[in-house]
Amino acid sequence: MSPVSPLPMREGVSASRVWLPNGPWKTIGDYFVVRFPQVARDSWLRRINRGELVDENGGAVRLEHDYRCGACIYYYRERAIEPPIPYQEIILFQNDELLVVDKPHFLPVTPGGRFLRETLLVRLKLRTGLETLSPIHRLDRETAGVMMLSVNPATRSLWQSLFRKKLVTKYYEALAAFRSDLSFPLERQSRVERDDVFFRMKEIDGEPNTHTLIDLIEIRENCALYGLTPITGKMHQLRVHMNALDIPILNDAFYPIAQPAGTDDFSKPLKLLAKHIAFTDPITNESRSFETTQSL
Repeated sequence: MSPVSPLPMREGVSASRVWLPNGPWKTIGDYFVVRFPQVARDSWLRRINRGELVDENGGAVRLEHDYRCGACIYYYRERAIEPPIPYQEIILFQNDELLVVDKPHFLPVTPGGRFLRETLLVRLKLRTGLETLSPIHRLDRETAGVMMLSVNPATRSLWQSLFRKKLVTKYYEALAAFRSDLSFPLERQSRVERDDVFFRMKEIDGEPNTHTLIDLIEIRENCALYGLTPITGKMHQLRVHMNALDIPILNDAFYPIAQPAGTDDFSKPLKLLAKHIAFTDPITNESRSFETTQSL
């Protein structure tokens, strides 16, 4: 279990932490220059003066303090101007163990890069007051739909094991072009690895490590609605598989061509929706299923 932060949650944002590894640094400041090259020294000094840099016991930390391998340092990230995400999440279910939410398009699940407060996790922590919330599985920022979060750290591993053991049924819907030469339903199995462009994935030769069932639901005027059932859970799997079939998901900013970062067009969300999720509750042994309120 993770140690309890001596810094309280602030405006829905939990303090970040860094464990000091073995190394040649003499002071904490020496290490921070290497660990956080993008953060100016003045930024750390401002946080120190506000009491926002502490050790695992809550003691004040200064850059000139001796380096101590194995120590844990907690700090708040600097506030930055973030582009507002003009869509709201909907809570579908909540108890002492689990929170299920309907995530909108464009909203990241966890803080990272240019997003901190405009993330699902921070919004939900602020809304519920639950600092212990933690995502159980992954959902792309661009994808909308059903997302599960753990409430109780003591039972979190039970929920995570459902996904690790493939005991969760996930079903997605997507809009893409129609190809009359493809016969549905079909299966796509391939080996997917990191692309040279760091935020993308690609299919390569080799033993398959991804598996998706794809079915045609209906043909519309300018596109088709597909049902997607991922058997495996590789990053961007559904987007890569649809692109490989030459029917990339509509409004995909990564596939087939990566668009410049920070160019979100809120009028053109990725037409991919985590529609339904089902599993057996590992705590109560009840069958549970949840469905998004959204549609494509």
